[in-house]
Amino acid sequence: MTLLPAARGPQEAPYRVAVVCLGNICRSPIAEVVLTDRLERAGLAGRVHVRSAGTGGWHVGDPMDRRAARTLAEAGYDPTRHRAQQLDASWYDDHDVLLVMDDDNLRDVRALAPHPEDSDRVLMFRDFDPAVADSSSDRDVPDPYFGGDDGFTRVLAMVERTADRLTAELADRVADSPLARRAD
Repeated sequence: MTLLPAARGPQEAPYRVAVVCLGNICRSPIAEVVLTDRLERAGLAGRVHVRSAGTGGWHVGDPMDRRAARTLAEAGYDPTRHRAQQLDASWYDDHDVLLVMDDDNLRDVRALAPHPEDSDRVLMFRDFDPAVADSSSDRDVPDPYFGGDDGFTRVLAMVERTADRLTAELADRVADSPLARRAD
């Protein structure tokens, strides 16, 4: 059984994932790049689409933080295509699940929900982290922005571990879609 909500769009459409943090220059772009990589490796790139956004608009149009980009590049990922976006209520119509990085993001994103039932599609990114023992564990991805380079390295390790499990969950979620049957 997967935690992921059912797709909202037509069965033949890709499952749509949004990853959300505060400014969309550190945590959520790292998660978008890593999760996209994992999905490509798993052969799911055409069946799952990933985007990221921030709850605030301070950095709209900017590339990711240079420390985040350097951490990703040193680990073999391509951080160059990212440009920060701001989340708004339309993202609920455009995405099947919204994965947030911390409790503040959870509160802010749920407050944007156009309908009360839409907030059920907002989950913590680390709900899929195998290192999180239960729902009472700390599920935040810490914001490395005001710290040193080691914070970005810790966030990347957390995101990679979580993205591995999330990719398996997404594979299960899209396994019965018409896109999956065509790919087999």
